[in-house]
This record gives sequence, C-alpha cells and structure tokens, in this order.
Amino acid sequence: MITLYSGPLSLFSRKVEIALTEKGLAFQRIVVPFNQTTGYDPRHPEVLALNPKRQVPVLTDCGLVLYDSTVINEYLDEAYPEPKLMPDSPVERARCRLDELYGDEILFQALKPLMHRTEPPAPDRDRRIAQEADALIAEEGLLRHYDVLEQKLAGRPFFGGRLSVADIALFMSVLFIRRLGGPSLDGYPGLAEWYARLKLRPAFAQVVAEMAEADRRLSFPVKLRSA
Repeated sequence: MITLYSGPLSLFSRKVEIALTEKGLAFQRIVVPFNQTTGYDPRHPEVLALNPKRQVPVLTDCGLVLYDSTVINEYLDEAYPEPKLMPDSPVERARCRLDELYGDEILFQALKPLMHRTEPPAPDRDRRIAQEADALIAEEGLLRHYDVLEQKLAGRPFFGGRLSVADIALFMSVLFIRRLGGPSLDGYPGLAEWYARLKLRPAFAQVVAEMAEADRRLSFPVKLRSA
C-alpha cells in the first residue's frame, strides 16, 4: 500500500494526490495537523523521521521513502506508467519539467505575497496595510505570468500533448492564486478554458472541493473575484 503524508492546504501534497488519483492508484492518506496561526508546528513525528526537510509531502511505497512532490510524481510515472503523466521524447520531457518548475518555483514564489489573506489579520494596522500593498504589487506580476501561460498554451487543451505533471503543478498554483483572492482569468481565454477543463476531472475536482472545505475550517475568509 502506498502511504502519503499530506497537509489540508499543502499545494505540493495536493500535486501528488492528483497524480495518484489520475493513475487510479490506491493509497493511504495521513493528513498532518495544520492551522493558520502556527502552521505545522508541532511537526508530525513520522514526517520528521522520514523527511530531512521536515515537511509534507512524504510518500512511502514498499519500503521506499520519497519526499519532494516533483521527485514523487516522476517516481510514480516510472513505477506505474499507465496512464503516463510525462511525455515520451526526451525533448518533450525536458519541456514538461520546465513547465512544472514554472508552476512550482516561479508562479508559486510570485503568489506568496497573497498568502497572508487566509491568515488571521496582523494586529498591527500598519503591518496589514503593508502586507496588502505588497499583495497588490504581486498581483500585477501575476498578470504577467498569466500572459506567459496563455502564450505557452497556444490554444492547446494541455501544456503538452496530453495531461502531464506540468498541468498538475500549474493548476495548483493557479488554484492558490484564485483561493487567495488573486487576479481572475478574465482576458485569458485559453488559460481560463484549460483551468475550467481540469476542474471537471475527478482527481482535480476532489482536490478543489477538499481544499475549499479546509479553507472553511481553517482559513480567514477571503473575498474572491469572479472567474
């Protein structure tokens, strides 16, 4: 049995959950404690024992212990190759990895200034004003990233020839932007259609629903924009 240590609002854990579900793999999910005040502290003892990074996701499979969502998803695609979530050719796999990196390291970094919106408001008024000013500046940058993604899609249903780990990573970052009250996808028809199409897939829809419920339990309410 595959075991996944996950977090209720962990973008990277949810990446792995989508990949597991898309592949039809049964797995045991252990959701570690989390709240918006102290985060993951105290850390889950099994996560501490298994992952030197001290964070989720952690996946175990037949004695193998893996951490880092990208490493985990590449392992899953090699160990359980159907349906494939990586392209066939070396060139397309390289492009897929770059698109995944764009979601994980570029888009995710760009959305971080919005993350205070789901946390309890800072007690200091000046701090709250500064946080929101930084968030509004970040939103301008996110629109530029939307431009890049719209061009990358170029009217295709996926970022590659078929659904891939890149789509999963980029979807999760766009989902986080939207749940944090970031820019809508109005004016980006290709990106909006891609996002809506993925939300209809059962693996993605389950994650969207579960994260919305986790936000209702754990997060400060955020005013969301349309689309």
